[in-house]
Amino acid sequence: MSYKNILSTTQNGITTITINRPTKLNALNKETIQELHEGFKAANKDKNTKVIIVTGSGEKAFVAGADISEFANFSVDNGGKLAAKGQELLFDFVEKLETPVIAAVNGFALGGGLELAMACHFRVASDNAKMGLPEVSLGVIPGYGGTQRLPQLVGKGRAMEMVMTAGMIDSETAKNYGLVNHITTQEELLPLAEKIAGKIMRNSTVAIAKAIKAINANYKDGKNGYKVEIKQFGKCFGTEDFIEGTTAFLEKRKANFPGK
Repeated sequence: MSYKNILSTTQNGITTITINRPTKLNALNKETIQELHEGFKAANKDKNTKVIIVTGSGEKAFVAGADISEFANFSVDNGGKLAAKGQELLFDFVEKLETPVIAAVNGFALGGGLELAMACHFRVASDNAKMGLPEVSLGVIPGYGGTQRLPQLVGKGRAMEMVMTAGMIDSETAKNYGLVNHITTQEELLPLAEKIAGKIMRNSTVAIAKAIKAINANYKDGKNGYKVEIKQFGKCFGTEDFIEGTTAFLEKRKANFPGK
């Protein structure tokens, strides 16, 4: 598939999606959000893709925010529709993907950029990364899930402070907060993400998909995460991956999982 604002490459079981708007610091406009939806959807369906890594082009920014010029003149109704559509197409969509998604945060991840990173299953960052939700400085609030996912990751008090001050935190602070899992240099960022992806790919993709569903359930209103875990645990027993995994263990050999 041909894209205007993103790049997508697949190698050794990893699809790397790069947001490619360097002159705009990779800001998210409607077209880019749609292309990201298509890119993630295609990678998730691809039997050769076991892990997805998303990053930004260049060394300055992962995603520096939403493209403000697109919505500066919006009405109340248009603003609500913008948030609803964006969450459906990209942010909730990524969170629910069965394929693990790692955000490789290379530089600024602000506003919609941090919201995209938080929608991924976990995050690694370069040591020059800066993260924040500056929306209140524009007279608006985060609309792509930021007010929900940030407190889940860093706690209510820290999230309140970050949102209210509209300030940025550096990668070390983000790691201390639990917002990112690992920090490394700009040069080693993608190699680190790929190394972690390699560890993930040794395991059952079927079981990982069910684990993602069970973990996510704990953060959804009206969902009993324990019941979802029980259901997904039970479903594992009907899979080829379970048969292969347990057989390999008993035979003291490495499992060769069928995969997607």
